[in-house]
Amino acid sequence: VQLQASGGGLVQAGGYLRVSCTISGRTAGSATMGWFRQAPGKEREFVATITRSGGSTGYADSVKGRFTISRDNAKNTVYLQMITLQPEDTAVYYCAASESYRLEYRSWEYNYWGQGTLVTVSS
Repeated sequence: VQLQASGGGLVQAGGYLRVSCTISGRTAGSATMGWFRQAPGKEREFVATITRSGGSTGYADSVKGRFTISRDNAKNTVYLQMITLQPEDTAVYYCAASESYRLEYRSWEYNYWGQGTLVTVSS
């Protein structure tokens, strides 16, 4: 299984951005997916998760109401739509896949990881 994250970039505070994660090596609908992020000097933290069908989602409190995770299993792609971005959202964003059938909020529940895409929010 390979995960390829893309779509990161530089955006001003208050702006928006959508990052994508393309899955190869297995059917996208056969894994719970998640997004995590790691800011400079900080530990990796959970951002959002979505079940195999896309019917359920979960978010970190810090992004709830601003970020939306979604998936298009026909395109083997998972998205993270981010609005009202703030400088504290600056981080490398990683997508991950889990063999689980439920929402997963902890990094150790994920079996596969992408390489990350950098999101920089300027003030």
